[in-house]
Amino acid sequence: MKADAAATDRAGGGPVACMVGQSYASSMSIPVEKLTEEMLALPAEARALLADRLVESLDPLADDEVRASWAAEAIRRRDEVRSGKVEAIPGDVAAAQVRSLLRK
Repeated sequence: MKADAAATDRAGGGPVACMVGQSYASSMSIPVEKLTEEMLALPAEARALLADRLVESLDPLADDEVRASWAAEAIRRRDEVRSGKVEAIPGDVAAAQVRSLLRK
């Protein structure tokens, strides 16, 4: 993008200044602080969806790679439990063990 180019706002179609070499926050039509205030006023479910979409927008390819890696890890762990290689413990017991380790 050239230094004098403007991006188009996806939601409303309005221009959002986006200049190379300047702080994005300082070049936006709507201050980040105002957007943040409005987004924090949303219900928790809407904020979670927004956060997910913002994170995905940072590196969508890595997101698919991360999901695939976690899916493979989950399958591996499931298979270890099913085969008897590892023994599952109740969540409250695991949490107590972690708390105990953190106190040390």
